[in-house]
Amino acid sequence: MANIKRLIVMVLFEHVYLLDVTGPAEVFSLLQREMDEPTGYEVVLAAATLAPVMTSAGVRVLPDTTFADLAPRRIDTLVVPGAVEVDAQRRVRAVVAPSVVVSVRALAGHTRRLASVCVGAHVLAAAGLLEGRRVTTHWSTAQQLADEHPEVKVDADPIFIRDRDVWTGAGLTACLDLALALVADDFGERLALRVARQLVMFLKRPSGQSQFSASLEPASKTRRMDALRHYIMRCIGKPMSIAELAEQAHVSDRQLTRIFKTELNMTPAAYIESVRVEMARNRLETTDEPLERIATTCGFNTTDALNRAFRRTLGTTPAEYRSRFRTVC
Repeated sequence: MANIKRLIVMVLFEHVYLLDVTGPAEVFSLLQREMDEPTGYEVVLAAATLAPVMTSAGVRVLPDTTFADLAPRRIDTLVVPGAVEVDAQRRVRAVVAPSVVVSVRALAGHTRRLASVCVGAHVLAAAGLLEGRRVTTHWSTAQQLADEHPEVKVDADPIFIRDRDVWTGAGLTACLDLALALVADDFGERLALRVARQLVMFLKRPSGQSQFSASLEPASKTRRMDALRHYIMRCIGKPMSIAELAEQAHVSDRQLTRIFKTELNMTPAAYIESVRVEMARNRLETTDEPLERIATTCGFNTTDALNRAFRRTLGTTPAEYRSRFRTVC
């Protein structure tokens, strides 16, 4: 292991999420406790000035340095957190300050690796640093990111995504998973797991873990779609065709596909698979059932089909998923 100190810069600005800053910083700090040599990270908090920064939690944070003072230094990892505003109807929007965008763009020019935490992806996108990249962000602002930056490939499902030298994380506590993944990338999985134990984390989640599930999706817009979703849940263990669902909804096959695309932004087949994967995830987490039984119960019929669905949607296998997320002894 090379004896180097990697400079990690945490970007600060007014109303930033406090956990976005302190969560990764704690992970990087705890790494030192687990290392045999005085190597690891040098973590600095940087802002436009050295004045205290008011966070979203009402806690003031003191910067270590300014953006201008970092100009001559080579940065290993630039971590960009986020900030939001909430209107009277509790609608959430990411807030991006132009001055912060300018500073982040300049710092990125002498940075090896970029990382955003939660809605910090909006800052990176505004700085032109995510073009053509597959990224994630907090689910509540994912559509905003996609609408404002069509050149960015937004995937609201994973807890974090790595696209070459750019890492993007999902909402709030996923910042710990992202930071642990950075540690694993730099110093190996063994040290990352030891840091996770210091944090008393139950597990270190891989990037394929979803930040939300089919059971948490918004209610349907129409009674017809509600009825279809309930029908799918009741019949999830048996084969279902487009024709069968169309007959249930008293529409044509083509109209059924349009309804799913309009209301759920996916095809009927994709929705059925998402429900089956969600049910399989639950059984893998909470039971000792063999994979063959889970595949049959959830409508996959074969373990090969179950494996393909998990790799396609979660980027992992059912066996690996169970080993990481099983919650019973």
